[in-house]
Order: sequence, then C-alpha cells, then structure tokens
Amino acid sequence: SVEHATVEKVESDGDLKSVHTDKGSYRAKTVVIASGTQPRRLNVPGESKLFGRGVSTCATCDGPFFRNRVVGVVGGGDSAVQESIYLSRFAKEVHIIHRRDQLRAVKDLQEKAFSIESIKFHWNRVPIAIEGENKVEAVILKDTKTGDTERLPLDGLFIFIGLLPNTSFLVDLPLTTDEHGFIVTNENMETSVPGIYAVGDVRSKSLRQIATAVADGAIAAFDLEKYLG
Repeated sequence: SVEHATVEKVESDGDLKSVHTDKGSYRAKTVVIASGTQPRRLNVPGESKLFGRGVSTCATCDGPFFRNRVVGVVGGGDSAVQESIYLSRFAKEVHIIHRRDQLRAVKDLQEKAFSIESIKFHWNRVPIAIEGENKVEAVILKDTKTGDTERLPLDGLFIFIGLLPNTSFLVDLPLTTDEHGFIVTNENMETSVPGIYAVGDVRSKSLRQIATAVADGAIAAFDLEKYLG
C-alpha cells in the first residue's frame, strides 16, 4: 500500500528499523531511502520573500514568464550555463553571476554561452541581497576580490549552485556520507547500516539522472530480497 506522510525520523534497532512519520510509525526489516535532493539556496536577504516572485531554481518552469526581460543566473557549472542558454531564448538579457573568474561547465557549453550576445558575464561576484517588494527588482553583488558592491537591476534571478541531499530526517542513523552529505553505499545500494539502502539522487555518485535512479532502485530491490531471505 502507499501511505502519504512526512518522514520525521528513521531508527535502527538491530534487525528492525523504525520509520516515524507525522501520521504514525512503521516497523520493517529493510528501508530504502529515495528522498532525493533540493536546490542549494543562497541564504541572502530577500531570497525567501521573493521566491516564486522572480527568484527561481527552475528555468524550464519559469523561463517563459521572462520573455523580453532581464534575468540573472547564479552559478558557473553545467546546470547554470545550460539553463542560461535556455533562458536566452526568452529573456532580453541573461546575466551569469559567478564567484570565480572562469566557468566550471564543460567546454561545449561554455563556447555556446560565449557565442550568445545576450548572455553577459559577471566574474568574481556573489549575490549578497535581492531587492524588491512584490517582485525581484535588483540583486546586490559583492566583488570577491575587492569587497566592492554594485546593484544590478533584474526582473528575475535563477539559482543553480548545486544540490543538497534530503537527509535531515536521518540524523539518528550512523550512516556514512561523503563530504557533501550524500549517502555512501556499496555496489548493491546498501548503506553502512545493514538493511538500509539508498537510491537515486540522495546517494553519493557522479551522475544524477532518471536512468541512474531507476537502475539504483532495481539493484536495491534485487539485493534486499536476498537480505530478507
């Protein structure tokens, strides 16, 4: 059966695991964690207030709303550059804001972005505040080398600075994680706690796509069947 609930905590007591939710607790011999990720946020003034009012983490969702407008993109990796290229189809100008003096995206994406006249680059800059009352009006940028600040008028700001694993409900488990907090598993998707598996984007791995998540799930299902005997 399928239960719709928010998991608050997972505990392991030897062979039995307890999953505590806002609608009750469940006991099982195995647990599969497939909690995914969430976009990393800037955590600057104005971000929460204006999220959904010009601040976004999804260009394909919100890009068409910014036709003939000016938008900013925070980040310098593959996602940031790829989404900037996509946004250039709608926006009058796309301003890529990056904390370093060069992009981290793959060469092909960089070359494509550099070739688009409407994409502008702001090197060695980090956002320290987002301005606006009911919608985004500007972002305040800080020069990472000089400390100087400047105001960049914008109609929207898209944030692509990485992902955070959804693991806050797992603090009571002695799980091994990598330096970014993603769950480390063996080749069978089993974590450092016997009987607990992790699959999909929450797992420590190099490629996060639907295809790899489905493969993780299939491998975990096959192994936990053997685990249960």
